[in-house]
Amino acid sequence: MAQNARSRKADKVVERMGRKLTRQMVGSLVGCVHCGMCTDSCHYVLANPDDPTYAPAHKADQIRKIFKRNFDWTGRIFPWWVHAEDIRTDADLEKLKDIVFGKCTNCRRCSLNCPMGVDFATLNRMARGALVSVGIMPEGVAIVSKDQWEVGNQMGVLPQDYLETLEWLSDELENEFKDPAARIPIDKMDAEIVYAINPREVKYDPRTISDAARIFYIAGENWTMPSEGWDMTNFGLFSGDDELGAAVAQRVYDRVIKLRGKKLVLSECGHGYRSTRCEGPNWSGKAVPFVIESSVLTMLRYIKEGWIRVDKTKNKEVVTFHDSCNNARSCGFYEEPRELLNLLVPDFREMYPNCAENFCCTGGGGAMSMSEYTPQRLKSAKIKADQLTATEAKTVVTSCHNCVDGLSDVIRHYKLGMKVTQLVNLAANAMMIPEKVVVPVEVPIPAVALPLAGFKILVVDDEPDILTFLAAVLEDQGATVIQAVDGEQALALTVREKPDLVTLDLSMPGRNGGYVFEEIRNNPEITSTRVCIITGKPELRRLIYERPVAPPEGYLDKPVNEDTLLTSVRMILELKHPHGNA
Repeated sequence: MAQNARSRKADKVVERMGRKLTRQMVGSLVGCVHCGMCTDSCHYVLANPDDPTYAPAHKADQIRKIFKRNFDWTGRIFPWWVHAEDIRTDADLEKLKDIVFGKCTNCRRCSLNCPMGVDFATLNRMARGALVSVGIMPEGVAIVSKDQWEVGNQMGVLPQDYLETLEWLSDELENEFKDPAARIPIDKMDAEIVYAINPREVKYDPRTISDAARIFYIAGENWTMPSEGWDMTNFGLFSGDDELGAAVAQRVYDRVIKLRGKKLVLSECGHGYRSTRCEGPNWSGKAVPFVIESSVLTMLRYIKEGWIRVDKTKNKEVVTFHDSCNNARSCGFYEEPRELLNLLVPDFREMYPNCAENFCCTGGGGAMSMSEYTPQRLKSAKIKADQLTATEAKTVVTSCHNCVDGLSDVIRHYKLGMKVTQLVNLAANAMMIPEKVVVPVEVPIPAVALPLAGFKILVVDDEPDILTFLAAVLEDQGATVIQAVDGEQALALTVREKPDLVTLDLSMPGRNGGYVFEEIRNNPEITSTRVCIITGKPELRRLIYERPVAPPEGYLDKPVNEDTLLTSVRMILELKHPHGNA
């Protein structure tokens, strides 16, 4: 190698930097005036005041000097004047690795406070990506990236482990509510919501999945979880690897499209929200044909629109709230979590500074995976520890699983005696569970004395009061009544029980009545089953009469009284019964 020649890896790093330069990035590379405003913004600097190498301007200069030497004309002609300096050896790259991975969590607090608009976090992520492209990165970053590439999620959770976890969680939920409908639906087609999560929930904290499932069940939501493409976190954001970022985001998008989901709801994770909702479409270069929202917004909507009711006095502890850097600073998402929190707890105390100015949990930017930098990370955590202590709260709430781990480390290291939880846990705990309608058991009257004796009727409605009324009226007339609360249950019972008549609601969670009706007509096993539509939404009539099948034998608009119901049922059964008896 010539005396001044760059190593092969250094060459590739410089080449990649040239390909990644954008107008925004170049503006940040040339815009710094070294005013020092960023210095007091960085928790690393505040915890290490005697070490100037933690200053954001200094760290940026280590990237900036490479840019000036290789891409800016002043650095190529007068390198000594503009402090341009090239990277030559693999040792130089290792030093750069320790700066961009070990001394910054990419929290962007310095960027927010820069009067010149310099976004150091963008430069830092670009430098990380350049190093990763030649295999220079912390071991933890390499392992997590490999798992996300090869296994499909950043914690290496195997498909069978994921599905088995959902299965035993479903068993618990069914036992808790005494209802098979409380189970977690997997790969359900045409759901209103496809729910994607952080793999940490499967591996370390499945209670967050259960709590979300409880909320969806009580809200009567039509939802599902995918069997694949369920990891909405994205280590490409942390590693700077745009190719990984694009692949991971597209996996999630493709699964929602395959399931024909209407909306993708993301569990509470700051970098997952940012990478899947904000950055993923840019990395993949493809438009996303569905809505993406945080589960925080979903829960807030459920409460405000009356889908679920909550009693905030169930959460008696004094809480404070930690803003995830990716949620608050990078996505402007900080008012909605507070609005929800105030509906869930009676005593919420802000920490200061907060919202976009909040300090990092110290675990951001993938720092939790970089064990070699743990000592300096925990030393810098003194700033966050002081913030938490000043609130005098015993519980810190955050909408980010990464922050849960980061804050837990801070609390444990500094012996703060606090616990960490999330909004989904508080919402599930505060939620008021409606009492089930109990149908009184009556002494049966001899069937031979009643008009509907010998007939089996399936009653389908998602409203407990209407279901109870219809069943009681028909049973009083001697019919054997079966009940279903949604479309899928109705279809299964029709095939299994082969009733003489199905009374069918149109608007239901899951499969609507129109779909169920057409399936009955098209299934040769049950095509002769009589159907009476009973709906409170006449405007949905077209769901029935515009379908390419024979119309139903009966149709009633809600509200239905006893006489109208019995008259219609008797006419249907009298006209269609082979013996001509009513």
